Amino acid sequence: MEHKVADPGPLGLAGFAMTTFCLSSANANIWHGAGLEAALSLALFYGGIVQVLAGMWEFVRKNTFGALAFSSYGAFWLSLYAIFQFHLAGGGSDTVGIFLLGWTIFTAYMTIAALRTNLALVVVFVLLLVTFLLLTIGNWGAGHASVVHAGGWVGIVTAAAAWYTSMAGVVNETHGKVLFPVGRRG
Repeated sequence: MEHKVADPGPLGLAGFAMTTFCLSSANANIWHGAGLEAALSLALFYGGIVQVLAGMWEFVRKNTFGALAFSSYGAFWLSLYAIFQFHLAGGGSDTVGIFLLGWTIFTAYMTIAALRTNLALVVVFVLLLVTFLLLTIGNWGAGHASVVHAGGWVGIVTAAAAWYTSMAGVVNETHGKVLFPVGRRG
């Protein structure tokens, strides 16, 4: 089938990976407090708007999984930006925990759907599910900094897996052959 729109997957994954890397490095406390501002800027533009656009292009390609994933995670980043920039978490200590719990549930069923895509995406979704689970627990109640830090480290690995999957998509398509395998499934 010939597509009228280039594959938006590598773009959406790149936006997700970079934004996830910056926020996760802040959660892991790698830069000792820095990184959150970079993550929020990316959350608005690259992780947010660009991913939503990638999702819309996936709709054009009739890829329900890609459309739902990119549009939803783009909305995640835009929502997270709003929570922090507009101080929406001030309403209670569990605001971020409840927010993350919803995304953990969403990611759980998207992980099941990812089982029919390719191994690289399965790895991204499994790691993302673990990341969200740790961050949900870490942000519940009074907060548990060590669990948030663990979620940050898993998030960094998640970003690396997403970058690899993005790179494989763009390099393999550009070169017209598989240079970076993704482990075809489904």
